[in-house]
Amino acid sequence: MKKKRVIITVASIVAALATIAVISSGILYYIVKSPQINIDETAYIYIYPHDNSDSVINKIKAVAAPSSTIGFRILAEHNNFDSKKRSGKYAINDKDSWHSIYSRIVTKQQTPVKVVVPSVRSFEQLSKVVSEQLMFDSLAIQELFTSNVFVQNLGYTFETLPTLILPDTYEFYWNVEPERFFIRMMNERKKFWNEDRLAKAKALNMTPEEVATLASIVDEETNDNAEKPIVAGLYINRLKRNIPLQADPTVKFALGDFARKRILLADLEVESPYNTYKNTGLPPGPIRIATIAGIESVLNYAKHNYIYMCAKEDFSGTHNFAVTLSEHNANARRYQAALNKLNIKK
Repeated sequence: MKKKRVIITVASIVAALATIAVISSGILYYIVKSPQINIDETAYIYIYPHDNSDSVINKIKAVAAPSSTIGFRILAEHNNFDSKKRSGKYAINDKDSWHSIYSRIVTKQQTPVKVVVPSVRSFEQLSKVVSEQLMFDSLAIQELFTSNVFVQNLGYTFETLPTLILPDTYEFYWNVEPERFFIRMMNERKKFWNEDRLAKAKALNMTPEEVATLASIVDEETNDNAEKPIVAGLYINRLKRNIPLQADPTVKFALGDFARKRILLADLEVESPYNTYKNTGLPPGPIRIATIAGIESVLNYAKHNYIYMCAKEDFSGTHNFAVTLSEHNANARRYQAALNKLNIKK
């Protein structure tokens, strides 16, 4: 009888422990795998290499405000999260469980970011704009474009490197490395320069780099895309006749002063291979990162007889074009009078 009572007691304890285990498993399952996020739309967090479980939890709380974070803490503490986590941009979705969020981060299921690569006047400006959209800082990309070895390995010179970049919107992973950024740009450039565009460049007796160089001047001359093929045609007319381009933006580039409204005679004497008043032909490289519209305007330039142009006196940013010097001088006098009226000296 006594032996039977002991057996019953042991059985009761085992049953109780099993019940507790089942209940505990159920609670753990609920904490870890049941939906814990309740938000109206997907939010995103950005994880850096130096982040740990605490900082990641704080980032999640900032965008999703979960009622409890114990499920993530349990997973992090028992699965070595700090060493397994991967930097990147990660989605936090409505009805997400802590298990789904944890798995997303440690298996690098990133959400790509749309990166706007703009047409700017320098790689320093490009570095700043791009680094504001990606994880790496501006110094990391500057170190590359100022590295003679890196630039040569890409197949460029410091002067022609801006032709590598095609301004557009691209998808990247937020934690892309600077080297991979440049390689992606090189691949996009190769895709852009298809057989049709290469044939048009060849017909102009230009390389893609030379097309982009001329396009950069066209871009600086006008923001009006409809006018760009006319401007491109004018410069191509000058190149064909071996007439100096005499493009004011190249002088501004040589002077390092794009803010100038007026180019003075003394400015035209600046010693620089970019000064197209003193040098015939194209400068050594672009004076800015050329836009796709600028490149297309060179490849599909307007055929006409213009060899002169002058900014319109209404300061609209467009130009008066001329075939003869006398026509051009008349246009120039009107523009100079407008500058004088506003007391613009330089």
